[in-house]
Amino acid sequence: MDFLQAVIIAIVEGITEFLPISSTGHMIITSSLLGIEKDEFTKLFEVAIQFGAILAVVVLYWTKFFDFRSWKFYFKLIIGVIPALVLGFLFSDKIDKLLESPTTVAISMLAGGIILLFIDKAFNKPTVLADDQISYGKAFIVGIWQTIAMIPGVSRSAASIIGGMQQKFTRNLAAEFSFFLAVPTMFAATAYSLFVKKWEQSGIPRKGYEIILETRDNTIAFALGNITAFIVAVLAIRFFINYLKVYGFKVFGWYRIIAGIILLILLFTGVIKG
Repeated sequence: MDFLQAVIIAIVEGITEFLPISSTGHMIITSSLLGIEKDEFTKLFEVAIQFGAILAVVVLYWTKFFDFRSWKFYFKLIIGVIPALVLGFLFSDKIDKLLESPTTVAISMLAGGIILLFIDKAFNKPTVLADDQISYGKAFIVGIWQTIAMIPGVSRSAASIIGGMQQKFTRNLAAEFSFFLAVPTMFAATAYSLFVKKWEQSGIPRKGYEIILETRDNTIAFALGNITAFIVAVLAIRFFINYLKVYGFKVFGWYRIIAGIILLILLFTGVIKG
């Protein structure tokens, strides 16, 4: 992976992380189209640049995240992230194998797109209007929904937003809670990939941070990726909230369906290897 490829992947991450169209799926597709070798650094990079996207949420919702009087808010996020932490730890290796499968992404994109076409009508009678009305039980259920996104192409944002709307959140509240829940979820995933998980680099087990610091190019690519993902994610979040207030999810559903069909065609014709 060269520096330009790292920036392109980071732009894709920043745009897609908080939209209901699957950041992981788009990074897998982009890597395949760019011909990037799926080595351990590439897989690590695609997880670790989520840190930049996390910072975008924290900066945009600064007053919310650092209002230490609202201790219940932090506790709800902790409860909401528990399912992802448990399942992520138990099935880490199987998830890594799925990350190499564009076929899985294509099927997930199609299925998720069809669901998004009907989501606004399916959950159109919200009763939870503000985050102080979110119970601990509802936060946990949204966290369970979020775990579906461990399948590449599903979209963490879409899964958690649908979970929120199923729990009677308003559309905007479901989106914002999805953003908030992303912070501990993605921070845990990034920290695990950097400091806990052992990656088989050249047949030698190494921690993620060791691979990043191993060469100057790896370090620069990592830094460039996170800076780029942060800037792009800030713009994407602002766009998504404003768009969602007016138009809802249908356009994202059609986008996923079209992207899924195109990906299946590319796989069938051999342009992308499944």
